[in-house]
Amino acid sequence: MRVLVVDDEEYLAEAVGAALTRAGMRVSLAFDGAEALSLIDASSPDVVVLDRDLPEVHGDEVCKAIVDTHPATRVIMLTASGTLDARLEGFSLGADDYLPKPFELPELIARVEALARRNAPERGEVYRCGDVRLDTFKRTVTRGDAVIPLSPKEFAVLEVLMAAGGGVISAEELLEEAWDANADPFTNSPRVTVSHLRRKLGDPWIVHTVTGAGYYVAEEER
Repeated sequence: MRVLVVDDEEYLAEAVGAALTRAGMRVSLAFDGAEALSLIDASSPDVVVLDRDLPEVHGDEVCKAIVDTHPATRVIMLTASGTLDARLEGFSLGADDYLPKPFELPELIARVEALARRNAPERGEVYRCGDVRLDTFKRTVTRGDAVIPLSPKEFAVLEVLMAAGGGVISAEELLEEAWDANADPFTNSPRVTVSHLRRKLGDPWIVHTVTGAGYYVAEEER
């Protein structure tokens, strides 16, 4: 799930972004309306967490632009005003949800997840490799009859690899797809996450390494 957080209070945007990242989402940040519009056009996020009072381009204009040019993107509007009139005005602009400040991060995460589900396919995708099955709709991984508990990041990495259908995915591509835009390009997180996946999925391994190239999923090593 790709989420763009837009707020000119940088500390708040960073705190929200960190919380959403821990929940397994890929997060980008913008601190004014103009930057937000540029990122929306470049990445087409699933959900935009949008502060209403923004510099450069007001949040109302950003919301209208999203509705006009990216109708599949959902918008949660944030504002210091929690009055009924303010909420109705936000909805009239095309926002899908409205959350007054201050708010609790668990509630925001739940609202983002609920909005993202509106865009999800009715039944999601199911990927299989041998006796390993990944269900994107139920967010479950099984091996045979056993349910394999994975962290959100481990699930995201396995989903990227299984969706590739045996193609080799580089560590850089994993960072782009399963981590947020601020991930350190020199981090060893993909390697560590793959190691955890192998341990949790057990033998025989389905996640294999091509030295210097990346990783792929297959029943047997090529």
